[in-house]
Amino acid sequence: MRILVISKRTLIIAVTVLAAIVVAIILLLSFAPDAAAASAPAAEQYELEVLAGQKKELPIYSVDRNDKKIALTIDAAWEDDKTPFILETLEKYNVKATFFLCGFWAEKYPDEVKQIHDAGHELGNHTATHPHMNQLSVAEIKKELNKFDDMIERITGKRTTAFRAPYGEYNDTVITTVRDMGYEVYQWDIDTIDWKEERSAQTILDTVLPKLHDGCIILCHNNGFKIKEYLPTLIETAQSQGYEFVTVSELRLSGDTIIDVNGVQKTA
Repeated sequence: MRILVISKRTLIIAVTVLAAIVVAIILLLSFAPDAAAASAPAAEQYELEVLAGQKKELPIYSVDRNDKKIALTIDAAWEDDKTPFILETLEKYNVKATFFLCGFWAEKYPDEVKQIHDAGHELGNHTATHPHMNQLSVAEIKKELNKFDDMIERITGKRTTAFRAPYGEYNDTVITTVRDMGYEVYQWDIDTIDWKEERSAQTILDTVLPKLHDGCIILCHNNGFKIKEYLPTLIETAQSQGYEFVTVSELRLSGDTIIDVNGVQKTA
């Protein structure tokens, strides 16, 4: 019969290893519930963040339509030398557009404001002074819009119902305040970026034309550097593809609607 002899050193090592294993098991068992518990709040927080994002106030960037209607919008805040050409071009192709005007521009060019209105185009409120709207109080926001519309009403006899924020800047306060005043807020989902002098007419067309789709809103500027070169081709190409230009108020859906997280207005 063989007798197993265990040295003191071997016994100490075995006991140490066994103790380490026991401690490891205890730690695993104690942390496992915590990890499971931690994952639940993380998932819950993610859901809350998603819901919060869905509730963010958004303007209309485009409209969910399937009738080939699109909107051409023209912001006017600075020079005026190209406005006659724009109006002539729109008349030539029987296009109705929305002009978002600034108050100081309208004050300087009242005759052009009346021409735009008399030609059947929609006038939109682009504020009186072109400020950064996110930096304004509710009272200041209201003052900007009311001051502009008081001026437009003196020129055309009518007030506006469409609004676009300068620089495309907005927050929840801006959107809710403006809508409470009776305006709808519009952005755009196709930007010509025609205020950059280095952009050629062909570059603008190559950017804009492939993006055309039902319900899109196109942004142009009355002082766009290449607008005389690109605007006729843009209109001709869109019309050849079956698109019809309407104002943003005509593009907008009526009735019970929602604006999704991408700024697309849809039927609820």
